Amino acid sequence: MKDGFRLRGESISRLETFVDAGFAFAVTMMVISVGSIPGSVPELMLALRKTPTMAACFFVMMIFWSSHNRWSRRYGLDDGRTTALSLALLLGVLVWVYPQRIIMSGAMHSFTGGWVPAEVELHTVGELRDGYLVYGVGFVWLSAVMLQLDRMALAAADELQLDALERLETRRDMGSHVILVGSGLLSIVLTFLMGTKNGWNLSAPGFAYMLIGPAMHFHHARFHKLRKALPPRVL
Repeated sequence: MKDGFRLRGESISRLETFVDAGFAFAVTMMVISVGSIPGSVPELMLALRKTPTMAACFFVMMIFWSSHNRWSRRYGLDDGRTTALSLALLLGVLVWVYPQRIIMSGAMHSFTGGWVPAEVELHTVGELRDGYLVYGVGFVWLSAVMLQLDRMALAAADELQLDALERLETRRDMGSHVILVGSGLLSIVLTFLMGTKNGWNLSAPGFAYMLIGPAMHFHHARFHKLRKALPPRVL
């Protein structure tokens, strides 16, 4: 058991190994200097200034990796649909890794007043809009896949013999992924509402993701109270 949840997928399958390898490959695409080693100390210092971008990308990617890892350990489901969804998650990760790095570096470049180097220069509002859209679609894709995996686990609750606590925890994870999907969709909507001149609205699609923190806080606090209200578990 882990955190009160009986683990049904203790053995690592070939599919999980493949998904883990894909995530590991994606992480290598986030390193501060891809394809070359800094040839001088100034180049090294410039590369090290990309560390905040790498850290942010790594953190976001680990949200989805840890979610899939936790799902695999808890439920141990292994059929055609779960395999397809796991592969869809991996496909999204590999397609999204470079757009994520580009958009995240642009955000870090803006937040730090130019100290963190931007991977690419966005010259027009149209280019910024396209970047937001690609990032948003990728974020929603990964979040929606995890949400669907949670839904399948809850649908198989009787087959898996999930007790009240485990069903509650499954619903909590579903709610967390709904928040992620909603934030991504809000960002996409705000992207389409962007104007053509400089102003706060050009940053609004990015700030939509900042709502995740407060939303998660209230969501988890609510489920923590529900968990405490459950009757004692009989093992």
